[in-house]
Amino acid sequence: MPKKIKYKRILLKISGESLKENGYSCGIDFKILGRIAQEIKEVTERGIEIAVVIGGGNFWRGINASALGMERAAADYVGMIATVMNAVALQDALEKKDVITRVMSAITMKEIAEPFIRRRAVRHLEKKRVVIFAGGTGNPYFSTDTAAALRALEINAEVIFKATKVDGVYDKDPLKFKDVLKYDKLTYLDVIKKDLKVLDLTAITLCMDNNLPIVIFNITKDGNIKNAVLGEKIGTIISREVS
Repeated sequence: MPKKIKYKRILLKISGESLKENGYSCGIDFKILGRIAQEIKEVTERGIEIAVVIGGGNFWRGINASALGMERAAADYVGMIATVMNAVALQDALEKKDVITRVMSAITMKEIAEPFIRRRAVRHLEKKRVVIFAGGTGNPYFSTDTAAALRALEINAEVIFKATKVDGVYDKDPLKFKDVLKYDKLTYLDVIKKDLKVLDLTAITLCMDNNLPIVIFNITKDGNIKNAVLGEKIGTIISREVS
């Protein structure tokens, strides 16, 4: 018997880092990209409306460039352009699987992406098109986590799914330490007080103020996008209350 759909409209935040193979400094692994596209297709086939915010960390990290002396605003704009590169690549992978997709950019690039217009984005979703939001918020000093929270609220998404390379939130970096504690559930205030850094402060505050739940999960495991969206107990849920 098919599992009952838990959500109608979701925002999937994909880190740029998750598009590259471990050990590579930058770029896109097209095998990984194809798998992600296939899982997104399986989600849409269940009637779920899905928007995607994609990072650019596989090509560029503005904060790192700024630390090395580049002017912060310029470094952030380069990072926004990197997200457009990933968005166009994901669009291509999805359309090869017959998934109608639109890229909307906060930075005007009319030859390759539509400008972000909230009503148009919602209309695309209502028509069951996958919408990929690129270019971050269009402003420097804001991360793609903040862009994900902002876009999720603008399109009235029911939840944010943040896809990373670890299977949830830990008290310490599980890639660096062995004696770690994994949290199955957290409140927004827990994340802030414990300084867990799973999302930046602006993003977590936006979600807290608007009671928008967040699920952090591992995108590298086959089927996890579908499992997360269908409400399987994977990753870590961040919400107003821990029940």
